Amino acid sequence: MTLEKEKKVIGRAEAVRFPEQNDISAHARIDSGARTSAIWGEAKVNSDGQLEVSFFGDTSKVFTFPEYGRLAVATSTGHIDKRFTIRLLVVIKGKKIRATFTIANRETQVYPVLIGRNVLRGKFIVDVKVGKALKSAEKKRIESLQAELGEGGEDS
Repeated sequence: MTLEKEKKVIGRAEAVRFPEQNDISAHARIDSGARTSAIWGEAKVNSDGQLEVSFFGDTSKVFTFPEYGRLAVATSTGHIDKRFTIRLLVVIKGKKIRATFTIANRETQVYPVLIGRNVLRGKFIVDVKVGKALKSAEKKRIESLQAELGEGGEDS
């Protein structure tokens, strides 16, 4: 009989921290359907060939990453995005994990961070009844999307 590490139970949304980026805290959507995690940021390669990233729309703080990658990501709408990738230390429910994040414009999303399978695998069990969901923000987002369609929608 093999002993497996005990997995922590997390919800569909959780608070996360990024200790190496001035201990930035954010709300994250937990998405077991997403292969790779994503964080809201803007990135550009500087004249030294390093990646400069500002997170969550705050261009007053820029973090430099000498090592980074590129990845083609299929969005939920089927569009292909070419994104920069960086390795970040993230803390979820007290567990520290170093993982790859794509940098994406998540400005219109309720959650500025998306946690995918690359972080979840082997460490967490997702229970949608628990967690720290931003229910009122989620409701407003759904209402605005339905208004864009010009209808109330079937599930309202």
